[in-house]
Amino acid sequence: MPDTPHVPASDEVAWLRLRVAELEELSARLRGAAAARDELAAAQLAARDAQIAALAAQVEELQRRLGKDSSTSSRPPSSDSPYTKKPQDRSLRGRSGRKPGKQPGARSSTLKQSPDPDGTVLCGPAACGCCGHDLTGEPVLGAPQKRQVFEASPPPPPTVTEYQVAAKQCPECGEISVGLAPAGVTGRVQYGPGVHAKAALAVCAHYLPVARAARLVAALTGVNVSAGFVAGVRGKAARLLAPFMDRVRELLHAAGVLYADETPARAAGNLRYVHVACTGFLTAMHTGDRTSEAIDAGGILPGYAGTIVRDGYKGYEHLTDALHAWCGAHGLRDLAGLYRFDPHGQVWARSMADLLVDANAQATAARSAGHASLDETQLAHIRSWYRGAVAKGITDNQHKRTQIGKDGLRLARRFRDHEDMILRFAVDLTVGFTSNQAERDVRPVKVQQRTSGGTWRTLLGLADFAIVQSYLSTAAKWGIDALDALTRLFTDGPWLPPATAPP
Repeated sequence: MPDTPHVPASDEVAWLRLRVAELEELSARLRGAAAARDELAAAQLAARDAQIAALAAQVEELQRRLGKDSSTSSRPPSSDSPYTKKPQDRSLRGRSGRKPGKQPGARSSTLKQSPDPDGTVLCGPAACGCCGHDLTGEPVLGAPQKRQVFEASPPPPPTVTEYQVAAKQCPECGEISVGLAPAGVTGRVQYGPGVHAKAALAVCAHYLPVARAARLVAALTGVNVSAGFVAGVRGKAARLLAPFMDRVRELLHAAGVLYADETPARAAGNLRYVHVACTGFLTAMHTGDRTSEAIDAGGILPGYAGTIVRDGYKGYEHLTDALHAWCGAHGLRDLAGLYRFDPHGQVWARSMADLLVDANAQATAARSAGHASLDETQLAHIRSWYRGAVAKGITDNQHKRTQIGKDGLRLARRFRDHEDMILRFAVDLTVGFTSNQAERDVRPVKVQQRTSGGTWRTLLGLADFAIVQSYLSTAAKWGIDALDALTRLFTDGPWLPPATAPP
């Protein structure tokens, strides 16, 4: 066999060193590639984590929005879903403790027997229940048991009065004189004030569409009015109410405390607003947009120097002559919306709500006792509790980056910046805790809009509704029946409130 060629040791070592270098280079490349893959994977994971966090925050915010209802936001109760079960603790204001139904001291309206019935029917037995003997001529034993049924009378035919305007000639000078018909009798044929009042009652006071109102008036009065007549009766009433609106504006401007609010309404395909300024005995509404100029267009709030109880809308901030009070119900709803979604992170909201409820109870008790204000000890305790809750709200939320943390910080700062406005009801007992009076007075706008198909055909129709509703609301506050107030309006002119409140 041939001999194997001899390889020098130095060359073998060099070759091995070369192979080791190549392997080290390859290993370095592999480590670099692995490190690059790890960095890429880490970056991808970080991006995915950020995306998941963002999506989780969006889901949380959407769940919070979906969970809002009229008790945790400014949404009206009519927007609440009838299929969603309400939480047991819907309001941070707590329960009143009163039982459902008629409250003690409320006026009764029980149907009572009439001492002078229009007709009497004797329901005696015709025959003996034992032997069948005829009992027709037998006397009645004792006093019969009385049972009365009140039934509506069928509408009588309308009363038609003919006014004959006659002309006469003077036998002395020969001048011909013509008589005058009573005031308001201008047409050859027309409806009287009673028909106008009943039509206005159906379409204005009970918010019926004009066609249904016309059918109702015909069924109850026997007068077949047209839908066109009913459609025009609201505008006619509004024109007659000019002296009433002037009087109410004058009285409201002189009142010590006013309640103000606004609500959107659709008219002629556009979104408009109905503004209200009111007290417990006066109501004035007008239409416009939501600007400060529209608020001033009511002719009541410009230059007003009393106290305005309102929500947090900034459109009222230009009224610098007046003191402002923030509605406590709006504050409680904002606090409830914050606390219910994050009860552990928004403890301050519960504390602030408890304070407002407690302070309102103290103010109500002091007002009932005839006191003009709370004593200094009570006020100091209220302010201390208030500022402590605000401080905790700012501290707990100032470093949070979630949406609810931002909302909590914003609400806490709002309570901090508007302490005097929020606690006005405790400092001045003539100021109410809420602006619910204004919300109740403006609520018919929504009722009428729903029954009218969701919109008014014209802006003038909405303006007329605001004027007539101002009249009916004020009359009701003074205990005047709506039909009586409307009958007087179409007969002698509008009823005018004598003062800002009864003596």
